[in-house]
Amino acid sequence: MWIYLVLLYGILKGVRDVVKKKALKKSTVMEVLFIYTFLGFLFVVPDYKNAMGMEGKYYLWVALKSFVIFLAWICSFMAIDKMPISLYGLLDLSRVLFATFLGTFVLGERPGKMQLLGLLLVSSGLLLLKYRPPFLKRLFEKDGAAQDKKLATENASVKEEQGKSGLKAQEKSGLNGKEKVQKDGGDNVRSVYVLLAFVSCLLNAVSGLLDKILMKDINDSQLQFWYMLFLMAFYGIYLLVTRTPLRASAWKNGWIWLLSILFIIADRALFMANGMEESKVTVMTLIKQSGCIVTILAGKYIFGEKNISYKLFCAAVIIAGIVIAVI
Repeated sequence: MWIYLVLLYGILKGVRDVVKKKALKKSTVMEVLFIYTFLGFLFVVPDYKNAMGMEGKYYLWVALKSFVIFLAWICSFMAIDKMPISLYGLLDLSRVLFATFLGTFVLGERPGKMQLLGLLLVSSGLLLLKYRPPFLKRLFEKDGAAQDKKLATENASVKEEQGKSGLKAQEKSGLNGKEKVQKDGGDNVRSVYVLLAFVSCLLNAVSGLLDKILMKDINDSQLQFWYMLFLMAFYGIYLLVTRTPLRASAWKNGWIWLLSILFIIADRALFMANGMEESKVTVMTLIKQSGCIVTILAGKYIFGEKNISYKLFCAAVIIAGIVIAVI
């Protein structure tokens, strides 16, 4: 059962990243984050009776987990907003590296030869995203060229239609829409957003470690209820201190509502899996990566991103490393 629960989490995680991208097209990062957590908390309020009775010391630990995720989400949402979703899905796999380092330095675990080989493959897959050898360029250049041609054709078609209409407002709106496709389709992303994605992965790995530790002594209802309450409070305080405006129109963004529902379902599934004694962190780490395939395919079929075949190749290298590490 715990394997199915983690698989559900992994798939929904990939879907959530796609929905985040959609939500950010209509609202700002902080609007999405606050409303997202607020709605998420409302969804768990009916279960409050099962969340009571937690020992005092665990409130501090859950608050710490919430603060870690508070920072992680700010980093990840800013990265998702500025980079192709398929690229973000690949970078998100780096949390496996961070989880391993935490296990080594915090829990005193010693990686064996197979784990080291797996980590080498994971690192290689991530490096291939940035440094593509000439033979791989030739092998996958057709995919990128075909996507470039498609985007160029779409832009030319829009410009032609707008030229015929002669309406400046329509021209501005239409061009911006297609230029956004070109922006999302390309992989030229500023280094700061790549760094934010990696920071988010590190913080998420810390959160995952805390989940496993906390679920030994508290139940999933307690963790989810108080975690969401503290998280909502942190974002509320941030909005008040920074005086960040929250537009009324953001509450009508249906993608945020969908994001909140998916988040509650996925997190409850993961917490339940963590609470089962037979669950194994190493295997869970592998199954969670199923969301990567969702984001890469969504990048191609929903956002019109390019270099999809090459990204799937990099994902295969990384996932192969994870498989070797957990066997």
